[in-house]
Amino acid sequence: MRRNNISFILHRPQLSENIGACARAIKNFNFKNLILINPKPIYPNDKILATSVGAKDIINQSKKYDTLEKALSKIDIVIATSARFRNKNIKHISLDELKKINFDKKIGFLFGSEASGLSNDEISYANYTLQIPTNPDFKSLNLSHSLIIIAQFISSIIELRRTPFKKSKKVKSASKKEIQSMLSLCIKNLDEINFFRPKEKRPKMLENLRNIFYKMDLSDKETRILAGVFGSLSKKR
Repeated sequence: MRRNNISFILHRPQLSENIGACARAIKNFNFKNLILINPKPIYPNDKILATSVGAKDIINQSKKYDTLEKALSKIDIVIATSARFRNKNIKHISLDELKKINFDKKIGFLFGSEASGLSNDEISYANYTLQIPTNPDFKSLNLSHSLIIIAQFISSIIELRRTPFKKSKKVKSASKKEIQSMLSLCIKNLDEINFFRPKEKRPKMLENLRNIFYKMDLSDKETRILAGVFGSLSKKR
């Protein structure tokens, strides 16, 4: 298990203090990777740096993106945090089940904005959803508190040197970028045959398509085969 494979991704964070506190929590447990997507405050700013205390290096080496898709392009497994279970065809895992995750892969923990969390569309990019067990009558957790709970739990797994499930070394899992490329080709072909009807249902249909492909543990070879299939169908027309 490698700590450098683990990233903490903040989607549209709203408060400078929370961003700084998240950076501090990341460094508390010896992680390094902070990713931000469309932060509301100017990034970085003095308030973020002040709140991060001794974790300014985490802020300085963090990465910022303008879309979720770009931010996830180099992540192998995305685990989205949610305060409630969603009625979606995505596997829900508990904190304890994180022990089964292969941390030799690049793992991203995705956190939503303080006001609204993650939408169903944003969660459709994930392989799993994770709910932190809390008081059922009061589930509200501060963003940095949620992050530090997960960081501490993952750190304890690494320290205990849990053995991840293994796969043949000859099989290489597809990267998120490879899956995104294949999915884009699929969507392009479906658009050309006017598949998404009626038009108002297109966003939901795209969400369902992402759910199908992102939750599958496709190999790079399988992804290339699917891309070839979609490309061939386009030529046939």
